[in-house]
Amino acid sequence: MAQGTKTKSVWFCSNCGNEAPKWMGRCPACGEWNTMVEHKVESGVQKSRAAGRSAAAGDDRRPMRLEEISTSSADRISLGSAEVDRILGGGLVPGSLVLVAGEPGIGKSTLSLQIPLGCPSVRTLYVTGEESAGQVKMRAERLGGDSSNCLIYSETQIEKIISETVTVAPDLVVVDSVQTMFAESADSLPGSVTQIKEVAAALLRFAKESGIAVVLIGHITKDGYIAGPKILEHIVDVVLQFEGENRGSYRILRSIKNRFGSTSELAVFEMTGSGLREVSNPSELLIPMHEQGLSGTAISVMLDGIRPLLFEVQALVSSAVYGTAQRSATGFDVRRLNMLLAVLEKRAGFHLSAKDVFLNMAGGLKVSDPACDLAVICAVLSSNFDFAIPADCCFAGEVGLSGEIRPVGQTDRRITEAARLGFRKIFISSFSKTEGSAGDIRVVRVADVPSLVKLLFK
Repeated sequence: MAQGTKTKSVWFCSNCGNEAPKWMGRCPACGEWNTMVEHKVESGVQKSRAAGRSAAAGDDRRPMRLEEISTSSADRISLGSAEVDRILGGGLVPGSLVLVAGEPGIGKSTLSLQIPLGCPSVRTLYVTGEESAGQVKMRAERLGGDSSNCLIYSETQIEKIISETVTVAPDLVVVDSVQTMFAESADSLPGSVTQIKEVAAALLRFAKESGIAVVLIGHITKDGYIAGPKILEHIVDVVLQFEGENRGSYRILRSIKNRFGSTSELAVFEMTGSGLREVSNPSELLIPMHEQGLSGTAISVMLDGIRPLLFEVQALVSSAVYGTAQRSATGFDVRRLNMLLAVLEKRAGFHLSAKDVFLNMAGGLKVSDPACDLAVICAVLSSNFDFAIPADCCFAGEVGLSGEIRPVGQTDRRITEAARLGFRKIFISSFSKTEGSAGDIRVVRVADVPSLVKLLFK
């Protein structure tokens, strides 16, 4: 051990990354039991040297006025995928650090390899720690594309990776995955909290100093959270997460964090034998694919970022078999469902407390737009009455606690998208300030839930 170097033991929670000076049976941050893991941390000479190197590298920097700093949207790198460019805010920003996370087999590595194969103008270094170079080539041959400007490097030590990247000087670096990488300065196993923090910090410094964009592939835990310490999500500039059942064919790439664009964007892909295919109009996939005349369904017009999205809300209301009625929601907040059911009972006189209510958002979507409230109520009442809502009707409105239907944002955009897809009638709030109609669609304004019931079910 070098003179002046000190070694101490710290305890990290393997679930949330919380640090503690001693072992505890229960993590005080997340409340999980038996998740504290010991790690040896060295300080002193190594940290002083690292600080010295950092200071030396920044000698040529100086404080600048904000107006002196030049930036341009043209500096963004197009990745050859319209959907990925849109969800990133117009392309990849040079020097940015992007984290792509998702379940095993959902398409993280497929997307990260399709990017250089589909955009040969971007010189890419693909670093793989999970596969050999031969396995990556087999996957690239299956995906197809132009591989002339894509370099494959099978390595897990972050110091060697950064050194090789400086030599190659690519436009983009893809690291698959951050959980398999390790830093020689940290005395712990790859995938541990300490290693993930060290690797992410090293890549962040390299990306900012060199101006080379870095894409990290990350794993998630069994609870659906990104594996590793929470600081990993704070360090990176963009966090993209894959959603959807990997047994199905459709994948949703959602922007959770984006320092350079909107965090309310999503992109839809279809998994095929030759990789991920962009779905430019997901509304056509999420609207009904069954015969007309079925009760318990309603079409909602949701706005995700700047994109209007129409999808089917499915509800099933049946008599409670057991003493307590069940409330279940897939892709929708079950607490909001309980609130809407209470509004129906209190404000509209429908007694649903003794009935089971099951709710499902078609296509595996997870929705949070309050404009879906109106479609949820209509689907529940349709199933309760066993009355089918006309297939050419759609809904966009928020339901308040007093039973009023409140207006939602960008109603004109929602009406235009519904008209483009062939819907003939859309129900919105009577308090909305929108102009009226677009094309052949008829705009129906309703003020509260009782008036909606009279118009739709009587």
